Amino acid sequence: MAQAQSLQKKLQKGGLLDISSFGQRDVAEAAQVLGMTLFFVDCDRARSCSAVLRAIAKAVDFPEYFGSNLDALSDCLCDTLQDQKVGMVLWLHNLHSGDPALAADAAAIESVCADTVEFAADNGRYFAYAIQHAGKHPDPEPGVAPTPYAGHREHE
Repeated sequence: MAQAQSLQKKLQKGGLLDISSFGQRDVAEAAQVLGMTLFFVDCDRARSCSAVLRAIAKAVDFPEYFGSNLDALSDCLCDTLQDQKVGMVLWLHNLHSGDPALAADAAAIESVCADTVEFAADNGRYFAYAIQHAGKHPDPEPGVAPTPYAGHREHE
């Protein structure tokens, strides 16, 4: 019980959550109690900044005109936050920040999230985020085609 209350206070404070102490289910339950919306973003297959941004846009249901850059991410996070009664939690699952192609971009995405925390506080909302870092993507196996993204259909 005390751990749940502690997590609720952390969500209300906003900012980066230490997920070494809490699992996704714990965060989801605490967010629900507070009336916050949890957006779960599966970044596991993203190998570039634009792929991570597409995963976020899909999970958060950004508009079709989403610009797929960090400024657009900031704008859409703030707009989505304003649409929430209390606030929101953004959970980035398996962000491969260990990939050389994503290291700097992962830091920039985290910076956008930190800026959104300030925006939330200035607008009477809560914004917390969790980044489940993953190391480098495994190198592709020679002769084995990569698994297509979900929703991909081969032409008949």
